[in-house]
Amino acid sequence: MTTPSVDAVRVPVADVQEAAAFYASAFGAPVTTEAVGRVDLHGKGTIELVASDASLADRFGRVVMTYVLEQPSEVRAVMDAAVARGARVLKPAKKALFGSFSGSFASPDGLIWKLASDKGKDTAPPAVEPRPTEVTIILGVREPKESRNFYTGRGMQVDRDYGSKYIDFVLTSGTARLCLMQSGVLAKDVGVADSSEASEIALVHGTDAFVDPDGFRWESARV
Repeated sequence: MTTPSVDAVRVPVADVQEAAAFYASAFGAPVTTEAVGRVDLHGKGTIELVASDASLADRFGRVVMTYVLEQPSEVRAVMDAAVARGARVLKPAKKALFGSFSGSFASPDGLIWKLASDKGKDTAPPAVEPRPTEVTIILGVREPKESRNFYTGRGMQVDRDYGSKYIDFVLTSGTARLCLMQSGVLAKDVGVADSSEASEIALVHGTDAFVDPDGFRWESARV
């Protein structure tokens, strides 16, 4: 058993080319569409787009991708680009608690994204091409502490632990960071209804395949 890291987030989509075009435009992300679609989130994680009849549309699935940016103007810029390509706004980008700035949207393929900056106002001119400082995948779980114990039992190291509110794990360079929140709290944070439905989204790591206590699937990498 190897220690898991989120090498990719595998997302079922109706049209790989169309989904890839969205990420290329909204995030300025390099994409390839050979055997599967691969979206390089500027070295901070990978989205793997797989053709499937399964739809994420209008389903929470208890998964949120967070795209962390340097400044509020960059949050607005990426949000505007996503909406221009067909994303549906869940929460408009605005100043949030504790001096942060964030907004959320559902991409055309149904994946839910939160854009965030830890700054409440710009401190420098915005980047012409905004790039993330970090990408996270947040799983909506029943009990974060129990889920934490499962993942630490597989060798993952906790980074920040706020008990039942929020837990994340030490980041592996070049990948998305894994985070845990109570499902209802996560749903409220991004502006959707909570759900107990299993997610069609899978996390990818090496040759391991397993299912965690909340039903989230980890699958092996595809050659």
